[in-house]
Amino acid sequence: MSIVKLNNRGVKDATAFGSISSLGSMVFIKKLTASSSSTLSFVDGSSGVVLDNTYKEYVFTFKNIHPETNAKEFGFNLSIDAGSNYNVQKTTTSFDAFNAEAGNDQGLRYDGNNNDLANGTGFMYFNYDAGNENDASLNGHMHLFNPSSTTFVKNFTVSVNWQYLNTYAIQAHIAGYGNTTSAIDAIQFKMESGNIDAGDICLYGIN
Repeated sequence: MSIVKLNNRGVKDATAFGSISSLGSMVFIKKLTASSSSTLSFVDGSSGVVLDNTYKEYVFTFKNIHPETNAKEFGFNLSIDAGSNYNVQKTTTSFDAFNAEAGNDQGLRYDGNNNDLANGTGFMYFNYDAGNENDASLNGHMHLFNPSSTTFVKNFTVSVNWQYLNTYAIQAHIAGYGNTTSAIDAIQFKMESGNIDAGDICLYGIN
C-alpha cells in the first residue's frame, strides 16, 4: 500500500491516495420473516443456514420487529445441540439512552435491572416494553463472534432502538458472552410472551 504524507496545506494539493484493501466482506446467508411467529430460529445446516466455522463473525439485523402484544421484550438464546435446547449460560451487561416524544424526559443510564444476566440460562432480552401501535417497531443488529470455537466463550454485542410504550425513543447497547466452550450451532429469537407480529431478521457472515 502506498502512503501519501499531507502537510499543513491540507488535502487540497493531494493528487493520489493509496488503496486500502478490504479487511472483510459481509455475505448474506438467510432471511427470516415473521408473520405472527412465536419464534424465529437459525439452525446450522437447516434451510440454507450457515452458523459454523465458515465465518468467525456473524451479524443478525433486526428490521421493523413488531410485537403482537403491547409492552413486550424481544431477545435471543443460544444452542449447542442444533436447537433441541436453547439454554446456554450467558453473562451480560447493558446501558441505554432515552428521550421522550414530549422532550421533557431524557437520560443515559446503566440498565442492570432489566437486561443483565449473571450466568443465566434464560433468554437474553434486548429491550423493555416495546409498543405495538401500527407505526412502532424495534430495529438494530447483533454480532456473534466465533460461535464454532471449542476453546473460547462466545462473545456478542447488540445495539437496538425501539419505541417504548409509544412515547419514547430508546437505544440500548448490550454485550456479553455465552459461557460455553462448546460450539454454538443455533440461535433463536422471540418475544418474552406473545408472537412476533411482523419483521425481518437477516443473517450475514463476515470473512
